Amino acid sequence: MQTGFTYLETGKYAKAESFFETVLIDYPDNKTAKLCYGRAVGLQGESEKAVTIFTDLLKVYPNDFEIKLNYAEALLWNTNYTDAKTFYESLIKENDQSFPALLGYANTLSNLKIYDDALIYVNKALDVSPGNQNALTSKKYIYLGYAYQNQQAQNYTQAERLLKENLSLFEDDKDTLLNLANLYLIAGEFDNAETTYNTIANNPNHKTTALNGLALVKHLKGKEKAALKISEQAYKTIPTLNDIKLIQQTKERYIQALIWNKKYKDAKGLIDELTEAQPNENWILALRATLNIYKSDFKKSVADYNRILENDSSSFDGNLGKANTLKALGKYDDAYQSAENTLTFYDNQKDATNFIKTLNTTFTPFWETKASHSFDNGNNKAYALQTKIEFPTSTRFKWLAHYGYRTTNNKVTDNDATSNDFSLGLAYQILPNITFKGTAGVTSAKASTNDYTQLVTDISFNIKPFKLQVLDIGYKSEIQSFNAELLDREIVMNNLYANYNLSTNFNLGWFTQYFYTWQNDDNTRNLLFTSLYYNILSKPALKAGLNYQYITFKNQVPTIYFSPKQFNAGEVFINLIKDEAITKPNTWFYELTAATGLQYIEDDSSQSTYRIQGKLGYKFSKRSLLNLYGTQSNIASATAAGFTFSEIGLRFKWYLSGKPVFRQ
Repeated sequence: MQTGFTYLETGKYAKAESFFETVLIDYPDNKTAKLCYGRAVGLQGESEKAVTIFTDLLKVYPNDFEIKLNYAEALLWNTNYTDAKTFYESLIKENDQSFPALLGYANTLSNLKIYDDALIYVNKALDVSPGNQNALTSKKYIYLGYAYQNQQAQNYTQAERLLKENLSLFEDDKDTLLNLANLYLIAGEFDNAETTYNTIANNPNHKTTALNGLALVKHLKGKEKAALKISEQAYKTIPTLNDIKLIQQTKERYIQALIWNKKYKDAKGLIDELTEAQPNENWILALRATLNIYKSDFKKSVADYNRILENDSSSFDGNLGKANTLKALGKYDDAYQSAENTLTFYDNQKDATNFIKTLNTTFTPFWETKASHSFDNGNNKAYALQTKIEFPTSTRFKWLAHYGYRTTNNKVTDNDATSNDFSLGLAYQILPNITFKGTAGVTSAKASTNDYTQLVTDISFNIKPFKLQVLDIGYKSEIQSFNAELLDREIVMNNLYANYNLSTNFNLGWFTQYFYTWQNDDNTRNLLFTSLYYNILSKPALKAGLNYQYITFKNQVPTIYFSPKQFNAGEVFINLIKDEAITKPNTWFYELTAATGLQYIEDDSSQSTYRIQGKLGYKFSKRSLLNLYGTQSNIASATAAGFTFSEIGLRFKWYLSGKPVFRQ
């Protein structure tokens, strides 16, 4: 039967099956032939049949240790890991020096994810058979599985230790290095990930794989041009590649790099070529969905993610990609559902859990307070305290409360005044693209010659009429409270306003604001502000642009407040910001705006202007942050009485709970 043995040893299992099947026709009771036939059947994937064959053999030869070993291995093939574990334990009691028993038990424990014990028993197997290649291969994958288990539990230090131990045994092993690089990516240790990919790149056979990884690292560092350059190098190697999976990964990374760099036309062309050849491939559909997310074509993205999930309901890209898209569309409940679907297939997956945490922050109650001091060259000084609470009770509804205190004085005119503002309100998402916000309250003022209480209100609609467009329209009533004299006069301002912002896919943006104001002193005001800006960088956000402002009042009362018949101002500005919303805990965030230009007050000569605004803050945890802010400007419209205005303040924000109250 040597011919059959050779077939088994060389992996020709179909030929082995046929050979031993023929032998059994002539020798139906031959134990060796039956055993080899069972192995040939099982190693081809017919594991249940193999279990049956070995079960029958054990009935005839209940004490045959070799048959017991093959039966245990068949249980392993058939993924009966619990039964295999129990059976291997009995074999090891029978012979604790059996290499197949020790190795089989180690592999069984590994499949059951009991990695610490699996390592013990694979080492025992290697003690019995030092240097055995099968045992060494098992040990490598036990380490990889153990490290992945720790990675999923976010025990990154332990995962790193295990992978490095594996590398000490299997120097420069590609699988281990790739797992280590991926661990560093997940842990946010991008420099270490880059170093690891460079180590992989030292092997010419793995250069393309390493380049694909390096391109991703550059993207995560915000270096999109570098990511595209590296990805282009990898893409050029495709004609030399034979690995279909690697070819796909390289095409995928290159198209992603084009999207990251907003080369949407080039990316679409390549995606269209791929779609024509393979119209229903998930990885291609995911690329098209990603492209449409970047272009804000969210409805098209959802359609592609739904097709992906029709093909494979467990698809990570499909579930989490759909969650992100639904969030962008304002369908928050559905977004939660898609993210939770992701976690049913990928337990504790970091991107999915982070998505839910970020979404939770949007709907978590918070308290925010600001204390500030302002002054101008008209000898007006003010101290103010503002505090507000937002308390969502669902993804569509939240309560709003605000209290403000302000005291202002002018030692030259010997005026002083104090005001208290209190309001309550609500915000309600009527449709995914329309949100209503309404507040009502009172302003109570005590001034030199006048004490009074006035009702105030603010009603608005936030509308997203089309992609990349946002429109706010509303009505707001308020008291002129800039200085003591204005508070004393009880001037009520009624404002109809609209804000419109248009973004584009080529970094250009346009914001316009219009106010029509009528006052109880029989004056009216028109105010127009418009800004054309260009987004230079995304991380940190850097933009520059041009601003224009126009103001006109029906009546000119310059001795009371700034009320020109005609006011024009233009400026150039630059804005740098590290957004607090995406800042990690125990990290600084900041914002700086600088602007300069000219202003024209009625028929007077032009005057130069400047404006400086800054913010520096620290996020102590996921629930609290503190920042200092300040501003100085000499634009006339910035004050009611002078040309130079300054303000400094402190702001504290605290989330009242760890997650939304409706998800406790």
